[in-house]
Amino acid sequence: MPRRVLEGKVVSNKCNKTVTVLVERKVRDPLYGKIIRRSAKYAAHDENNQWQIGDLVSIEECRPMSKSKTWRVTGGKAMGESQAKTVDEADSKKKATVKKVKKEG
Repeated sequence: MPRRVLEGKVVSNKCNKTVTVLVERKVRDPLYGKIIRRSAKYAAHDENNQWQIGDLVSIEECRPMSKSKTWRVTGGKAMGESQAKTVDEADSKKKATVKKVKKEG
């Protein structure tokens, strides 16, 4: 039987060898038909303590490692707090240059 794989964002890494991953999904309301977001937090095993808050990771179902930890981090895109700040700064600089160009034109 295939193992489930989910993608989410690391929201906590305070425990040793454990990260908390927030997984969001979109579902349609059965009565009104509106698309709504549902989220769930999963405790996942991080063997080397390499994932930081803000990283986008994929987690895979595995055998129970503790009472609440039945997921394992299989990979992802490192985007820690320091890297996320630089991306935000780059976006703000880009927006500032666009504003300057519009004022000149």
